[in-house]
Amino acid sequence: QSLVHDGETRQYVLYVPATYDGSESYPVMLNFHANGDTAQGHFNFVDMTDLADMHRFILVYPQGLPLEGDSPSHWNFDLAGGDSKSTVDDFGFFETLIDELSNDYQIDTSRVYAAGFSNGAAFAFGLACYKSEKIAAIVSVSGSMSPGHGENCNPQHPMPVMTIHGTQDSSFPYQGGYYLGMSDVTDYWTLYNETQTTLPTETVTDTKDNLIVEKFSYTQGNNGSKVDHFKINGGYHTWFDLDFNGDSTEELIWNFVSSFDVNGAR
Repeated sequence: QSLVHDGETRQYVLYVPATYDGSESYPVMLNFHANGDTAQGHFNFVDMTDLADMHRFILVYPQGLPLEGDSPSHWNFDLAGGDSKSTVDDFGFFETLIDELSNDYQIDTSRVYAAGFSNGAAFAFGLACYKSEKIAAIVSVSGSMSPGHGENCNPQHPMPVMTIHGTQDSSFPYQGGYYLGMSDVTDYWTLYNETQTTLPTETVTDTKDNLIVEKFSYTQGNNGSKVDHFKINGGYHTWFDLDFNGDSTEELIWNFVSSFDVNGAR
């Protein structure tokens, strides 16, 4: 699909379950690709269509624009003056996309969710920071927040956040570097959401890759919000193909976000 925003033709891959007939509002799940990738490539690799069919939600994989000329695609995940990669108005594209979906389909605008991988995950954090009134919950896979996010983030409601991150990630180091480390990301959102300080922890050996996965869950935040973090010990910079107590990465994502709308826990 395509639309025009800010003088640019923008594209997105759209999947609408066969069950949709306009008689009820469907939630929307957006999934943002990594730097240099395509919406179609991300759709092919991270296929959530079975979940969309089962749980009755509309699935959208937006396409980023080239950084310049014919260079690889990107997401401009921060506000001007922060850590913007370019002058592309990707936040405006997101709003125009939601408006177009609202015109074309019966969608539940209180249940718009965002997930992303790498640069796409950083954009999901940008949506949580700057467009929270339109986002109910986000998930970051192998991504993080920028210093600009840390300085300028201004959510308008408690924001449920899930992060999935490998300890051997060289693009977004687990301990931090230019981008925030996972402990700092967790600290930011647990403090903002005012979650409980007691930390339930679950450890599972992922049978697919024989990795030790630790789940940290901070619950009972304002409006029922929570922060979940999956620490993939030995994991690299990738979209993980997890088996966590029988749930895939995609099932973990949907189970998390679908528990919330913009007003909090459902």
